[in-house]
Amino acid sequence: MHVGTEAGVGHPAGIAFVGCSVQADVPAAPAGQPSARRRAVVVGGRRVRTVDIHAHCAVPEAMALMGLQVAPRALLMSNTTGRLQAMDEQGIDVEALSINPYWYGADHDVAARIIAIQNEKLAEICAAEPDRFVAFASVALQHPALAVEQLEAAVRKLGLRGVAIGGSVNGEELAAERFHPFWAKAEALGALVFIHPQGTRELAPSGRLKGSGLLENTIGNPLETTIALSHLIFEGTLDRFPGLKICAAHGGGYLPSYAARSDAVCRTFPDRCGPLPRKAPTEYLKQLYFDSIVFTPEALRHLIAETGPGQVVMGTDYPYPWTSTSVDHILATPGLSDAERAAILGGTAARLLGIA
Repeated sequence: MHVGTEAGVGHPAGIAFVGCSVQADVPAAPAGQPSARRRAVVVGGRRVRTVDIHAHCAVPEAMALMGLQVAPRALLMSNTTGRLQAMDEQGIDVEALSINPYWYGADHDVAARIIAIQNEKLAEICAAEPDRFVAFASVALQHPALAVEQLEAAVRKLGLRGVAIGGSVNGEELAAERFHPFWAKAEALGALVFIHPQGTRELAPSGRLKGSGLLENTIGNPLETTIALSHLIFEGTLDRFPGLKICAAHGGGYLPSYAARSDAVCRTFPDRCGPLPRKAPTEYLKQLYFDSIVFTPEALRHLIAETGPGQVVMGTDYPYPWTSTSVDHILATPGLSDAERAAILGGTAARLLGIA
């Protein structure tokens, strides 16, 4: 999440759209300017509803509690015209909002205040535009008991549709035993857990990701997702909580592209695989979900081949400017039936998020 020197003010919802690591300087349309006609996405002669599961925002009031200020430029939620216009132009009907964790270093009381503000603001904007926005709750996962309470309140009282978490918590793996109560609560609530990476800061001292190419993001983000998912498989989290619904950002990192090596390690070095996982690691890909941010039709075709078409959902990473053509990306992917294409564009996400 980009942090800058300007705080958003004067916006009743207190929310700003921001990128996941570098600010996207996307101008909003002037207040009162009508949105372009919404693009209707048609598959097999039928209009389909599209759902973007991966879009970012921020709450400046909450960030201020950590001494941070967000510079959203023209993306304040006091004027949704620009964002809705972008959605309409791209053919996106519903967007699921999430906030990347920056509060994992906060103590219990500060974390409680941050999350309360964020979840209430998220609920507010969803209520203001119920046909266009749903949201993932924030939780203070560094305090697992508090995170359980926050998730329960967000889903049952505020109507948020799931929960967004980082790929690790202050260097601690999501599969750690102390996070079991969180996973148990997410399973019990049927809440979709959206895992978004925070990079691999542990590599910073080596300097291996320095230099050109923005490697901290280009390589570091998908690498963290790969590590997080692998631990959830190998440490048995997915066996202990088989009803979990987990969606991994950026196509699940590198895991789906090379998951067969995880099967091979259990065959080649069986003493290094414990009583869990109970199944071949590749089998767990069939119970995870992955967004479509993999950049080419061939990459998406391969992701679907490894995971199954029912496990892939559309994502844009808005407003980080990776893509503005997610719909066309899915439409151009070879080998899909009309039903599969419609599911990836929005049907699967609508089911996971409880969008009627």
